Amino acid sequence: MLDFTSALYLGLRHPNGSLRPWASLTWGRPAVLGEPPRAEAVAAELAVLQGCERAVLLPSTLHLFLDLFEVLSRDPVAIYLDAGSYPIARWGAERVSARGVPLRVFPHHDPDGLRLALGRSPGRRAVVVTDGFCPLCGGAAPLSDYLAVIRRRGGILVVDDTQALGILGQEPGPAAPYGRGGGGSLRWGKLQGPDILIGASLAKGFGVPIAALAGNRGTIERFSALSSTRVHCSPPSVAVIHAAEHALILNRHHGDRLRQRLAERVRRFRSGLAQIGLAAEGGLFPVQTLRPIADRDALSLHRALLRRGIRTVPMRRRDRGGARLGFLITARHSPLEIDLCVAGLAEVVLGSGRKPAERSDRLTNVRRVTRVARYPGSFTRRGLE
Repeated sequence: MLDFTSALYLGLRHPNGSLRPWASLTWGRPAVLGEPPRAEAVAAELAVLQGCERAVLLPSTLHLFLDLFEVLSRDPVAIYLDAGSYPIARWGAERVSARGVPLRVFPHHDPDGLRLALGRSPGRRAVVVTDGFCPLCGGAAPLSDYLAVIRRRGGILVVDDTQALGILGQEPGPAAPYGRGGGGSLRWGKLQGPDILIGASLAKGFGVPIAALAGNRGTIERFSALSSTRVHCSPPSVAVIHAAEHALILNRHHGDRLRQRLAERVRRFRSGLAQIGLAAEGGLFPVQTLRPIADRDALSLHRALLRRGIRTVPMRRRDRGGARLGFLITARHSPLEIDLCVAGLAEVVLGSGRKPAERSDRLTNVRRVTRVARYPGSFTRRGLE
């Protein structure tokens, strides 16, 4: 089965033999009474990676955003939510909205829409919430434009950087299309400031189910002292913290090479689609969304590919424009696997419902990989070292 459903973009895995050993998964006490071993060191390295003063670890972004908006709402604030924000951050905002905190939604990636929305709750500090990168539209949020609007009002920018952390970094260019270091959206956009908070899971780029909140020292210390989940929930397990430590080591030594490999795989996929007359949205980001095909809906394509041993992701657009078919590319995909995927898609889309001449011309472009797709057992799958 060819799997294009995993968001482990760099292909990082953390088998127990590769991790620092632990004597106990948990110490039976909440984080507010003492951090688990290595937690502070891992958080400090994450803060430096992202360009922030300090960070704190949490079990998940659900814990993080439920607590963050509760802490921020102790002051008179109003929350402004980018319409494309991921549901988990939205849930946290909606929770405090139910307690009376004004919540406004402004158009996706629209600084002018934000500017208009800010005039609706005077007298309250603006908390603007957005994803750093939106995989559904394939675009980075206009963070610098948001900050220009926010700073006139003395507000705060809260960024869910789960998609970008581990992928985007500083100094992007031809030799490093995602940038270097994997520090995320702030490094990508050369942004910094005490009015920025970054919440992110490491479960995608770094392959570790743990989250971190990063920002200026004073805000993170206040959050750590007031966080309800740090009192009432277990902290991240020692094993997961050690996996995060391992991920950061791998990123230091191999991350840029893996990001380069990932970019090559995405380019190969997009080039293969172009050869058969198809296209995907997403730019060079590893989440590729197939553009609509006349008379072929996403769910039927998903099922047809599944029958051919190719697993994809039906994705519901947030603008309710109908489902799209998603392909999640990782650095573990071999060139052959990319070609097999395109060949399978060619068979499904071009093998029926086309005029014979058109079908023949386009299938000629993938004839070689189509032959390979019929005999995949004769090839050896190759993973990362």
